[in-house]
Amino acid sequence: MAILSMTGFGRCELEAEGRRVVVEIKSVNNRYLDVNIRLPRAMSLLEEAVRGQIKARLSRGRVDVFVHYENLREDAKSAQVDVALLQGYMAALAVMEKESGLENNVTLADLMRLPELITLSAASEDVDELARLMEEALDRALDQLVEMRRAEGEKMRADIEEKLKAIEDKRAEVAVRAPVVVEEYRARLSARLEELLGDVALDEGRLANEVALFSDRCSIAEELARLNSHIEQTRAMLAADEPVGRKLDFMMQEFNREVNTICSKANDLAITNAGLTMKNEIEKMREQVQNIE
Repeated sequence: MAILSMTGFGRCELEAEGRRVVVEIKSVNNRYLDVNIRLPRAMSLLEEAVRGQIKARLSRGRVDVFVHYENLREDAKSAQVDVALLQGYMAALAVMEKESGLENNVTLADLMRLPELITLSAASEDVDELARLMEEALDRALDQLVEMRRAEGEKMRADIEEKLKAIEDKRAEVAVRAPVVVEEYRARLSARLEELLGDVALDEGRLANEVALFSDRCSIAEELARLNSHIEQTRAMLAADEPVGRKLDFMMQEFNREVNTICSKANDLAITNAGLTMKNEIEKMREQVQNIE
């Protein structure tokens, strides 16, 4: 399964048997799947079916669906005359003619303008036909959306893999540098003690003990091992056949934890600088990961 971004857009316009449906669907990043649907009144009964169709294709993101529907059939609308009201209007006109002495010159066009005399109504819809048309249009729009998310996701995968390689290289530098730090400390401490003691013999045992304590305090072997494991796990997630956005988000926290510990324990400027470089790459990865499904 390809890595999918949570950002995308899809659109489909479909017409069949005098009915036209336009579906637009867009998505942005969100911690969970949040689906918002705007359907015309004629399609209100299809909301749950639409929601289920989207959930079958997407697992994360804020998804907005906009649907426009037109019934282009000749029988789409009808006009009804309120006969009782018409008779009432005609009776009133007769009274007005008699009482005023004026000629009743009302035309049908005049009657058409009388309020509530003619009511326009939409014909009843074929729900099954609407459902079929809507399902097909939504499926095509989702195809476009998913393809856009896939294309963006592949760019994100390549970017994350590049940053993983940068972290891996810095980790290798730190692994080489870490033993040297202890040796340099031994040399500095020995030189300082010889300077202070002068002709007094140096106690090699106490020196070795002090160096051992320093080595224990600044040991980052476990952190380097876990960091290497995180790199391997992240690469496995990027190749996994399932949505991995949440797992990757958690892994970024673990990366930060190990690098922070390395920086705090290292007691060496070169290792600290390498750690800061790794933290910068981790932060860039985290920004990408937040938009992965």
